[in-house]
Amino acid sequence: MSQSTTIRVLIVDDHAIVRKGLVTIINRDPEMTVIAQAEDGQQAIDAFREYQPDVTLMDLRMPKMGGVEAIMAICAEFKQARIAVLTTYDGDEDIYRGLQAGAQGYLLKDSKLGELLNAIRAIHSGQKYIPPEVGAKLLQRISNPELSERELEVLRLMAQGMGNQEIGTALIIGESTVKSHINRILSKLGVSDRTQAVITAVKRGIVSL
Repeated sequence: MSQSTTIRVLIVDDHAIVRKGLVTIINRDPEMTVIAQAEDGQQAIDAFREYQPDVTLMDLRMPKMGGVEAIMAICAEFKQARIAVLTTYDGDEDIYRGLQAGAQGYLLKDSKLGELLNAIRAIHSGQKYIPPEVGAKLLQRISNPELSERELEVLRLMAQGMGNQEIGTALIIGESTVKSHINRILSKLGVSDRTQAVITAVKRGIVSL
């Protein structure tokens, strides 16, 4: 493949070892080359503006600015941006938010090397790349009832170990209102108590500890 048709890749990950490994894997393929690296969302936006890569591999959870925010910003500015999330997180909320932000693919870091390279090719050619196990979780997320913004706020404070009174004080709402929010959260998550609610929310990527 000639240089002019080589797939130019931007890697975004806050772990230097992960970036180095990805560079080695991608640069071994004669059809691809890594043109830039970034270690947080803001650097990703700056690098995208400067290099305008063909495909971007984007981690989700990074310091300063996360992957979802970076994807949204890049896609708002560059309509033709082709981005694949590459992360260790497979919670259905993470998947949903990554794809909703504008990513065309979602890969886990334990994917086989061939799958990673195939995903880059597919996304470069304008296709979406969502492995079956990721698609199944996405379907599960879409069929689950969505938490309201206020319920998410309450859930995040629950995850911090706050009691009803503390949550009420923090959000300037009455304790009875907090209780009704919690009851709705338990119902929507399909669990019976606060501890299960927090565990489920962390597993699904709705909140992080």
